[in-house]
Amino acid sequence: MPELPEVETIRQTLRQLVVGKTVESVAVHWPKIIQAPDDVEQFKQLMPGQTITEIRRKGKFLLFDLTDYVLVSHLRMEGKYGVYPKKDKMQDHTHVIFSFTDGTELRYRDVRKFGTMHLFEKGKELLDKPLVQLAKDPLETDFVIDLFKEKVKKSTRVIKNILLDQTVIAGLGNIYVDETLYLAGVHPLTKGTDLSDKALDRIVDAAIETLEKAVAQGGTTIRSYVNSQGQIGMFQQELKVYGQTEKPCQACGRPIEKIKVSGRGTHYCPNCQTQA
Repeated sequence: MPELPEVETIRQTLRQLVVGKTVESVAVHWPKIIQAPDDVEQFKQLMPGQTITEIRRKGKFLLFDLTDYVLVSHLRMEGKYGVYPKKDKMQDHTHVIFSFTDGTELRYRDVRKFGTMHLFEKGKELLDKPLVQLAKDPLETDFVIDLFKEKVKKSTRVIKNILLDQTVIAGLGNIYVDETLYLAGVHPLTKGTDLSDKALDRIVDAAIETLEKAVAQGGTTIRSYVNSQGQIGMFQQELKVYGQTEKPCQACGRPIEKIKVSGRGTHYCPNCQTQA
């Protein structure tokens, strides 16, 4: 699943490709992707004449600012955007097509069909699902660390699961939670109630450092992620624990271990990740 760095990279590349373009028509081949409005035909009728004025990101969501609306898009597991001339052959698993007045198309492809799109009137995108309960991500300037600490220290869940909870902190998925906890020196099975303020400070600092480095590298390509220009991410070359099972820890040399935490593969160093 694309996490914050991948979505941010997609946002940056899409801005170069589609900002300023005006929608001429929309085709929807898998209606379940359109979550709002309920009527897909209404969605198709509202889009023509709308110009993309900006593309923003909130957590793992893309927000397309239009003339009168905001389109909130979640890529889920396999969602991808690409811009093509209308004459180009349609690729398999293309489910939503935004045709522009300049002869190009923004195509949304999704092998698993898990992605979602919600269309809201401007100013209402934060008042309803899927964004209404979304927490701030650590790269947002108004991220409040004290609020984050308060939520974590009230929870008896393990920190791995807490960091995956988008209502506590947004943007982190399995890859970057493992990398963050390694950098912070915190064991993934530590309960929130057992974490000190110092440990939580380290976690936030580690999350910011990890995410910023990953954005600079264009994200992480583990299986199929590419940005909107078809380029893979390069941060996988920097991974310290994720996907490094049985390889020596870069800090102490002890083999990286992998366990399951609520069904999620979790990688850590049993020697370096002990602090709470």
